[in-house]
Amino acid sequence: MERLVTVGRGGSGKTTFVTLMVKYLIEIGATPMLLVDVDPDQNLAEMVGIDLRKEGKKTISELLIDTFIEKGGTTVGVAPSERMESQIWEMGLYEGSNFDFVAVGTKFIEGCYCLPDAALKKALEGLTKTYKYVLIDSPAGLEHLNRRITSQVDDMFDVIDPSQKSFNHIERAYRIAKEVKIDFKNFYVVAGYRVPEELEAEVEKRTKLPYLGKIAYDKDVERYVLTGKSLLELPNSSPAYMSVKKLMAEVGHKTI
Repeated sequence: MERLVTVGRGGSGKTTFVTLMVKYLIEIGATPMLLVDVDPDQNLAEMVGIDLRKEGKKTISELLIDTFIEKGGTTVGVAPSERMESQIWEMGLYEGSNFDFVAVGTKFIEGCYCLPDAALKKALEGLTKTYKYVLIDSPAGLEHLNRRITSQVDDMFDVIDPSQKSFNHIERAYRIAKEVKIDFKNFYVVAGYRVPEELEAEVEKRTKLPYLGKIAYDKDVERYVLTGKSLLELPNSSPAYMSVKKLMAEVGHKTI
């Protein structure tokens, strides 16, 4: 199993990047996959063509609310994360032909993702299925890294926008991952389509990390997102898709 984690500031294009990675991995036959949406904006489901509500599935936060608030469950005794594990796979996991999908959802209580993240971490540790890839779309903040939703990562991608804050984000994400002892093999930097060429030349020099390249601008991506159409339906000739395909092949994800 290979675990790919994507981080980045809000609006940098990280969820688009994750979705196009999914499209590529489907193309090369790297299935089944597990997609994990940790971002409270919950854009990944729409981008890969899933409506959890229509599918009768709930986010982890919704399952926690059902169990511990609406049904009055107690957090005393068995750890909530252990109690939730079977519920996540039974009622929170969307199962598709090429990938399965689970989402953390919004905050369980105001200001805290601690319990949803803990429940997800426990569920990931006890996977009952064999996936070739697990792809995690992270929120804009870095709190999830502190809580070590997954402690082992093959490739971590930080998608940047044209701002100093993006460079700061890379430095902090890399430092935190090291400090909390997330075992990652590779940490890559990817540029969103708004990053100008002159800034691209500075990325590797300023970050001292491998720079893979830029997600190409594609008007169809904007149109699909605006209309709620899955990016998996983009033609293979899509400039954005072709750029991500090239990046994935360059880091070794070529055939299974």
